[in-house]
Amino acid sequence: MPDIIQLLPDNIANQIAAGEVIQRPASAVKELLENAVDAEATEIQLIVSDAGKSLIQVIDNGKGMSETDARMAFERHATSKIRAIEDLFRIKTMGFRGEALASIAAVAQVEVKTKKQEDELGTYIEIENSTVIKQEPCAYIGGTSISMKNLFFNVPARRNFLKSNAAEMRHIVDEFIRVAMAFPELFFSLTANGQQVFHLEAGSLKQRVVQILGTSYNAKMVNVKEETDYLNIYGFVGKPETAKKTRGDQYLFVNNRFIKSAYLNHAINSAFDGMIAKDSFPSYVLFIDVDPSQVDINVHPTKQEIKFEDEKIIYAFVQAAVKHALAQFSVAPSLDFTLNAEIQNLDAVSKPFTEESKETVSGSNLYKTFTQKNQAHFIEKDNRSELKDWKSFFETEKTEDRREELVETTFSYEKNILNANSYLLNSFLQLHNTYIIAATQNGFLLVHQQLAHERIQYEKYSRLAHQLHAGSQKKLFPVTLETTASDAVLLNEMLGDLQTIGYTIEPFGNNSFVVQGTPADIAQGNEKHSLELLLEQYKHFSSDVKFSRREKLVRCMARQQAIKAGQALTGEEMKHLIEELFKCTTPNITPTGNPTFLEFKEDYLDRMFGR
Repeated sequence: MPDIIQLLPDNIANQIAAGEVIQRPASAVKELLENAVDAEATEIQLIVSDAGKSLIQVIDNGKGMSETDARMAFERHATSKIRAIEDLFRIKTMGFRGEALASIAAVAQVEVKTKKQEDELGTYIEIENSTVIKQEPCAYIGGTSISMKNLFFNVPARRNFLKSNAAEMRHIVDEFIRVAMAFPELFFSLTANGQQVFHLEAGSLKQRVVQILGTSYNAKMVNVKEETDYLNIYGFVGKPETAKKTRGDQYLFVNNRFIKSAYLNHAINSAFDGMIAKDSFPSYVLFIDVDPSQVDINVHPTKQEIKFEDEKIIYAFVQAAVKHALAQFSVAPSLDFTLNAEIQNLDAVSKPFTEESKETVSGSNLYKTFTQKNQAHFIEKDNRSELKDWKSFFETEKTEDRREELVETTFSYEKNILNANSYLLNSFLQLHNTYIIAATQNGFLLVHQQLAHERIQYEKYSRLAHQLHAGSQKKLFPVTLETTASDAVLLNEMLGDLQTIGYTIEPFGNNSFVVQGTPADIAQGNEKHSLELLLEQYKHFSSDVKFSRREKLVRCMARQQAIKAGQALTGEEMKHLIEELFKCTTPNITPTGNPTFLEFKEDYLDRMFGR
């Protein structure tokens, strides 16, 4: 038998490796922008065509490369940042593994122009399928320009998995924003299909945040700044009124590198306890500076997931820094001792602070951690009460078993509830402004008003979405909606589908839109807020099932327009809601599979009381 194990050809090995690093156009954008930052550029331009599928070009005025370095940069694992294994644990640059350019060259046609500032001539290189096609001297102003064309031209299967241009462009904008946010002292621009999307002048962090997130944030941010001998935390958190129902404007950076961390996200959210609703999420742009030896960033090809040597310390510091900032700016609730005279008689207030009390306090571990040098980061091992349940913040309720039960009982519901008018008695009671108790001929229904109305709204918008001409409520005075650049890309993508459910929206240039008409049930004066909320819900729509853009929009609209738990209803409103629910094709479950009501039959009630 001949030997069957053999080495892969270099070009195939490179394409396999590229699959880990370059998953879509936005992946290449991230790597090229970070390389430009590492090159000590002060001006960085990103140019894309066809959402990066045809062209991604990054031009910088950095230090450039020599002829040899320009060629070596495209070899796998060629890097200027690592000399010994210990260097992996002292990383201060954005790129370091020498994978980005080699991966790009494996799946695109690449052109490079580069020149060191002190050299007379630069270098021009063409690479295709990991092979150098041309290399020659060229005239160039200095810095580096890298163009990658026809992404995945040699891997058509990968190209077929790319999303629509609008969807891929949103990912590109996200990556651009993350790098531009991390380096406000640098100029960044983004041009897509010949139109400038971003022009970000160098400035302060606050200026960059406002440039990217919008002028509305200018007066709605709280400054965060804490410096210790272990780590520094700085940036901004939005005031409670900026909290959103979806994870919107949340940016967390460690050593200027954007990261995703459910653990630290929980720390920030927990600092807002009592100030925002439990189902809301605060906005923030926070930077953590920590000794690189305390962080392992080499745990994922995208370098967005990292590990800390001691996560509990980081968690406690982040939470404390945000709490301190909110309290300092009088955002957090405070005690008013004038409201209750009994407080004035407490020992802690009325009695003098004696030397004995002072010694007791100054000897405590808590006092030491905030006063003694090199103790600011010390946290006792048994003080973990706030950390133990952090995972539950992100865990979603397991509903599969319940959904199966609901499907099994659907037919019995439909048999029993053929005619709501004859089945239901004209008797309704609202409980906790959330549930409706509706009497039936042989028991009662416990209806969740928000979930029931969500089912009603879903079926209504589903019908509208499949009509040729949905009714639209024209505005006597059209409303102008200003969005961020990334939201503008998303809204442009959704315009056709929005029209099917009653919205009439026209682009107005410079990330602005004019709302000429809305669905009939959108309240006058609420058009802007409804669209902003719809965009947020759509951006962060999550489901195990892959839905079409129109279906996602319908589900978001149903969720947005449903009456909320906690809203008081009149008897007539309760009756109308129940009647509309049982006109639905599937009255007993929401679009996501949760029950809209529970039925309690008389014989079941009798058994509960032993009758």
